[in-house]
Amino acid sequence: MRLGRYRRELSVSVAFLGLLALLALAAPRFFRAEQLMAMAVSNAPVVVAAMGMTMVILCRQIDISIGSQFGVCGIAAGLMAQAGLPIPLVVVGTLLVGASFGAVNGWLIARVGLPSIVVTLATLVIGREALRYGRQGAFVRNLPDAFQWFGAGQEAGQWIILGAALAVFLVFAWALRNLAAGRAVYATGSDPEAARLAGVRPSWVVFGVFTIMGALTGLAALLSAVRFVDVDPNAGMGLELRVIAAVVVGGVAISGGRGLPLGALIGVALLGIIGPALVFLRIEPQWEKAIQGMIILLAVATDALDRGGR
Repeated sequence: MRLGRYRRELSVSVAFLGLLALLALAAPRFFRAEQLMAMAVSNAPVVVAAMGMTMVILCRQIDISIGSQFGVCGIAAGLMAQAGLPIPLVVVGTLLVGASFGAVNGWLIARVGLPSIVVTLATLVIGREALRYGRQGAFVRNLPDAFQWFGAGQEAGQWIILGAALAVFLVFAWALRNLAAGRAVYATGSDPEAARLAGVRPSWVVFGVFTIMGALTGLAALLSAVRFVDVDPNAGMGLELRVIAAVVVGGVAISGGRGLPLGALIGVALLGIIGPALVFLRIEPQWEKAIQGMIILLAVATDALDRGGR
């Protein structure tokens, strides 16, 4: 196995471990079990969305609408639970709402031929405006006990959320490596014309990837919503930038065709730890976005240099 192929993933891993080492020396209280659990649970929905975004970017596309999809799916989950639907049906319904949004994006991009950034920017605005006019800022309240933490209580519910995120990561990491559909995603992003000559239908791959992205956004919204007593219509604001940043920082090439779900997972962990780390290191939290921005810029520049050297 050539380690050079995984240079980006290794460099992000080193940065992550270096930050952990600094925290171990300067702020050992950071490693309290409850603190680590809280961070893991809060980042679990980001991991789920990042697996979908990994596939989207591997296909040389982008989806900046997932923040509004996240908000709509969360509200849909809350309303279904409020109406008395059993939790399994709430889960299925939320996934279907997300998949429907993704399918609309995928159809406009793959079949109509519109640029993904234009389509998803439009659906981002449409989704947010629909939430604004439909909810007028009102939370979904009076949810049944079976909704919060899936009715299992906080301790067990946290493990359910972590287990769901881990299962999604393992499934997509295995599928992209071992299934023909996973290889089709890489082929579509590397060279759509060559993929077509090899028997792959890039338009259907792109459509499927955006549909899956929507379903995973719905799952991420549900995993986030069950942590709270009420569902916030503004949930998901800025999620798209956080997820895209984590995926790109984790080594998934914005030019498509290269990258691993493991890298995206490490990217989520690295960017997710910066905010809490600043608090424990007694550094102004306002620096969080600046530090994340520098990391993202470095990752994109590295990707550009890699492509220039090929």
